[in-house]
Amino acid sequence: MDWPGLMRAGLHQLRLHPAQFWALTPAELQIMLGATGATAPMGRLQLDALLRDFPDDVKDDENG
Repeated sequence: MDWPGLMRAGLHQLRLHPAQFWALTPAELQIMLGATGATAPMGRLQLDALLRDFPDDVKDDENG
């Protein structure tokens, strides 16, 4: 993490007091700095790739 950059943004740009800055989570700070976090939901192709790369290890109850 770019702590010096985040501290400059929080303390100077947002004018937070140090205690306020350190009480924030990184997600809260991103939102305050204008990050929308708007990403497209996962599509079927990405889900299929995840299922292929990380298959569930499901075992039959009968075959244990």
